[in-house]
Amino acid sequence: MTITKKTVFAALFSLGTLSAAFAQYDPNALEILEAMSKKYKAIPSFEANLTSTLVNESEGIKEEFKGKITVKGEKFKLELEDQVIINNGTTVWTYLPSAKEVTIDNFDPKSDDINPIKIFDIYKKGFKYLYLGDKLEPGNDEVDLVPEKKNAQYFKIKMMISKKDRSIQSWTMYDKSGNRYKYIITKFVPNAKADDAFFSFDPKKYPGVEVTDVR
Repeated sequence: MTITKKTVFAALFSLGTLSAAFAQYDPNALEILEAMSKKYKAIPSFEANLTSTLVNESEGIKEEFKGKITVKGEKFKLELEDQVIINNGTTVWTYLPSAKEVTIDNFDPKSDDINPIKIFDIYKKGFKYLYLGDKLEPGNDEVDLVPEKKNAQYFKIKMMISKKDRSIQSWTMYDKSGNRYKYIITKFVPNAKADDAFFSFDPKKYPGVEVTDVR
């Protein structure tokens, strides 16, 4: 099994394809999730450093990757060591620095394409949720999200949400093949300064880049 940064961070945003298991619509969990969502919706822009760990115990896999996300409204920029993904709300650029290649595509907000904003609102449609207390990580509330769909790869998201300010500390996605994708926010900067030009890709600034436009 080959694990790449692209695979791990793609899992971060593939949130529309989760499968069903037992859970319920827990009012305590809903209250926590609503407070979390309200907090992030009130922030006009932010930067977040992420550490992602993929573990598959049966196959002896443990891989760690790092990335940075800058978000402003519906715009975002995801920066990895070997890949940069930029979305200005209508267009998506995927840039591979080592290959000097960029692919341009249209962004469909209704699709399951990469969009980090989904994590803040994912519980609102198609999910059951359960409050599991704070025993696993004292100071954080543990909430499980279980989708209503029955035929997808992922079957659960475990979220750890701060009791103090309702910020997301981490979340873990579980898939049917035994993979666990855990994402930890190691640094969070609200009201990050980023103009609209930051969320676009200008090929003229990258001499020799090969452009593939699939729009």
